[in-house]
Amino acid sequence: MLIISPEIENIIRADGVKAYPNECCGVLMGTVGENEAKTVTHAEPINNAREDGEQYHRFLITPEEMMRAELAARSKKLDVVGFYHSHPDHPAKPSEYDKDHALPFYSYAIVSVMKGEPRELTSWELSADRTVFTQENINILR
Repeated sequence: MLIISPEIENIIRADGVKAYPNECCGVLMGTVGENEAKTVTHAEPINNAREDGEQYHRFLITPEEMMRAELAARSKKLDVVGFYHSHPDHPAKPSEYDKDHALPFYSYAIVSVMKGEPRELTSWELSADRTVFTQENINILR
């Protein structure tokens, strides 16, 4: 389960709108609790480093940006618990490319942005054998 506040939800949705018609991306920081539930307390937008002609359907977080995010999480006494990105004019479901580039344990939140408007927000976790994404519940604290 992914647990987020309305503020974190707004950051993800706003980043998707800002990047449209390209994909946005970012890192989710927080803690892991009972039953592997991940509570996100900080979302860090990351510049999509994919080459310009590919940003409409791919994102890239460079190793340098990932290291910066890891250090930022550590300074806040948090862990990197997942990532988010947008799917411009596509459903909030992971693609084969998403699956091929994901790692087990982490949550992968996807926001669908249709014609510049944020829509469905989902989260996915990759199986330990890396063969299938399973949708996980998102609990938005109100």
